[in-house]
Amino acid sequence: MGTWVGYGRKARRSYGFDEVALVPGNLTINPNDVDTSVEIGGINFQVPIMASSMDGVVDVNFAVAMGKLGGIAVLHLEGVATRYEDPEEAVKKIINCDAKESTKTIQDVYAAPIRKEYITKRIREIKTAGVPAIVSCNPQAASEFGPIAKEAGCDIFIIQSTVISTEHESSEYDSLDLKKFCEEMEIPVLFGNCVDYDVALALMETGCQGIFVGIGPGTACTSRGVLGIGVPQITATCDCAAARDHYYKESGRYVPIITDGGMATGGDVCKAFAAGADAVMLGNAFARSKEAPGKGYHWGMAMPHPSLPRGTRIKVGISGTLEEILYGPARLDDGTQNLMGALATSMGNLGARNLREMQKVKMIIAPSIQTEGKVYQTAQRVGMHR
Repeated sequence: MGTWVGYGRKARRSYGFDEVALVPGNLTINPNDVDTSVEIGGINFQVPIMASSMDGVVDVNFAVAMGKLGGIAVLHLEGVATRYEDPEEAVKKIINCDAKESTKTIQDVYAAPIRKEYITKRIREIKTAGVPAIVSCNPQAASEFGPIAKEAGCDIFIIQSTVISTEHESSEYDSLDLKKFCEEMEIPVLFGNCVDYDVALALMETGCQGIFVGIGPGTACTSRGVLGIGVPQITATCDCAAARDHYYKESGRYVPIITDGGMATGGDVCKAFAAGADAVMLGNAFARSKEAPGKGYHWGMAMPHPSLPRGTRIKVGISGTLEEILYGPARLDDGTQNLMGALATSMGNLGARNLREMQKVKMIIAPSIQTEGKVYQTAQRVGMHR
């Protein structure tokens, strides 16, 4: 498999969202009759869309709003929410600084120590509002923060980093035993991120209840440019979905996969499910909501790294309310609002009654799908070519 790229070296062709299209078949269904719900960690969510654990996207108030709309928002335990009594003041410093100073400003803001009592406080604030509390941290902090989060009432705990693996070597610290961690937490644990069949399979064998797929596709992420790593999201999702299906066949345990990043429109979201995703995680889409703490600014959680930042602060603007982005009515013509309406309509046109059936629809390689017949949209910068 693959094409020769040099003497004795092959490389496999991979595909992203803009290179494929979905093909309707004999059956169509009323969009009002399709089921878009997903079960993750034993909890049923009506909206199979997660808001990324980024400080410009999710704070306590956003998590509550998202939860009340049936969706999932992930609060990062190494963000400003656990470093400051008043996280809003910290965010204001980031969004108000000059673009040339944004990296240094963010590094300075995140230099403040994490306070364990704030972990408990933030989780309880979310739980008090009557919605699930879902939090994340890096593998190095999981052993310390996991028990605190569980004690505070956390519903789902996520260990997420640029790249995660079941085998990690370090001369500076003890590696986290992922299987042991899952057993000791006694609440659902999800892992991310990966892009490979074998890695996905190994992660599932730890006992986790979900994995995230995607390295570097995020709007504010620069990992692909800084580190040169990553796989386009359609191929990465297909490969990890194949691992999920194999694991399910062998073990009888279904482990959902969440495509994380790279999606800008409802069409991208639909393609992610068609590639095999059980849910998707978005950052940019929600950073543009009125409820987002970043007030139209967005930055990745790898950006504050003191010596090798892998992100940038970008201005995405505010396009509408969280409800408009999820359910409409859409005020824009570019496919970035009413994501749930787009998903249900796509499923109806493709004859998919639920997300499991959506994972089996026909897909074609279609590099002209974004440009065919769109001369006026391109020239006028409207619609798909805004």
